[in-house]
Amino acid sequence: MSKRINLDHLGLQGISFYGPLAWIGLLILVGLGCAYTMEHSGHVITGMNNQVMWGTPHVFAVFLIVAASGALNVASISSVFGKQMYKPLAPLSTVVSAALLVGGLAVLVLDLGRPDRLTVAMTHYNFKSIFAWNIYLYIGFLLIILTYLWMMMERRMQPHAHGAGIVAFLWRLALTTGTGSIFGFVIARQAYDAAIMAPMFIVFSFAYGLAAFNLVIMGLYNWTGRELGSFVTYRFRSMLRLFVGGSAYFTVIYHLTNLYAPEHAAWERFILLDGGIYTALFWLGQVGIGYVAPLLLLFHPGTRDSFSVIAGASVLILLGGMAQMYVTIIGGQAFPLLLFPGMEVSSGFADGVVASYVPSMWEVGLGLLGFAIALLIIVLSAKTLRVVPDNLSNRFLDPDHDKTQAELAEERALAQSA
Repeated sequence: MSKRINLDHLGLQGISFYGPLAWIGLLILVGLGCAYTMEHSGHVITGMNNQVMWGTPHVFAVFLIVAASGALNVASISSVFGKQMYKPLAPLSTVVSAALLVGGLAVLVLDLGRPDRLTVAMTHYNFKSIFAWNIYLYIGFLLIILTYLWMMMERRMQPHAHGAGIVAFLWRLALTTGTGSIFGFVIARQAYDAAIMAPMFIVFSFAYGLAAFNLVIMGLYNWTGRELGSFVTYRFRSMLRLFVGGSAYFTVIYHLTNLYAPEHAAWERFILLDGGIYTALFWLGQVGIGYVAPLLLLFHPGTRDSFSVIAGASVLILLGGMAQMYVTIIGGQAFPLLLFPGMEVSSGFADGVVASYVPSMWEVGLGLLGFAIALLIIVLSAKTLRVVPDNLSNRFLDPDHDKTQAELAEERALAQSA
């Protein structure tokens, strides 16, 4: 880096700051109102039933938690892998990660039906349940990344930031492994019951988290009128291509593995061909919007310096991620249980029938509360803490910015000869 980059506050005052903050606050109030209504009226006002017990709030919550792990990508690249270009962005990366995690956990707690009984889950553990392990993983991750942020921002603790970054990196892998294992360990569901769920969710987290962080940094710089150079967005573009491609690869492997196993053939036919809304969400949402469209935008040679196109691709990745979570969580429950493999079962309770589920506005409102809480934490942290780089223009980040074309040509010639 040719010049020093300082960290600063958000630096906004008056209506330019409190106006957007008011909209975020309004969204939080709406979300809390939805949670209050569901708490007092019961799940009868939702689309959930005896077969689909994890509804749309879980789609939002799991998506936010998975994205929280991936949002730490930039900080990990800086501290763990020693890429100095990303060091000015590491504190903000940590803030975004913590904010997304808190938003996701808030939705989970408020969707319990009895949030006041959370203390029971925190004091009575069944360690054969992956949910019990996840309580440690989620809370531990939050404490670790907050400690990591403190060590990066406190001058006397900065020598320990590298070690804290390694711990945070390893813990985030464990966290996303635990989240994917929630589904991978459910052997009764044909849609789940796959060891590949754990690494697949890790790769998903890389794509979702980086897309979310990319939108945050672009939004903050556009909001404050600061200069954001194409050098940093080009790096994000390259990483997004890799992570989205990896997500598509793991999705293909997951479905090919299921197609190879006869016991999963019915599920594959359901989700790929006969699943109605779930098939449409898989092909149009997860594959079309989440994989194909972003890759076309990100690989097109004319998008390298286009902020709007890269931001659009990031939005598509997040929308595709939401579709993926809906297909996985809701579609996996809607598909009928195979209670006794190889045998015919007959009863009067919906044997072999795809469960009906239509999300209610209360569930959607509660889910959006998680995003609103995450946005509020990011904005207030950027306003009160020095986590926003004061300049990310090319002349500050690009080591070749001040070199002449002759010097660059000479360096390329030496590299080729070597």
